[in-house]
Amino acid sequence: MSDQSYVDELDQVTATMQAYIEGGRAGKSAVLQPAFHADANICGYVGPDLFCGPIQGFYDWHDENGPAPGLQARIASIDIAGTAASVRVDMDDWTGHRFTDFFNLVKVDGRWQILSKVFYLHP
Repeated sequence: MSDQSYVDELDQVTATMQAYIEGGRAGKSAVLQPAFHADANICGYVGPDLFCGPIQGFYDWHDENGPAPGLQARIASIDIAGTAASVRVDMDDWTGHRFTDFFNLVKVDGRWQILSKVFYLHP
């Protein structure tokens, strides 16, 4: 990959993550759903309970949880190798919650999509 194409890939991964973040602010899974692959999954602890499964469980929570207009998010790192990428996003005030999320993305048909989300819900 040339430097320019790597920068283009970074921009595309960043755009996917921005769609996710904007979906968080909007409080509607329909806004963030395009960032995810149809076979995506999620896993992390909510208190003492492990929450793992298909991404639909996150969509359901998100739609019930509502908008997060005060959401502050920072992409802390992006690592790309060919058609695979990993991203860390730190977020404050997702409706009062603070999260650190780790995403694995795959470039499918020329578009970066989130295939997995592992989260840490800060106490």
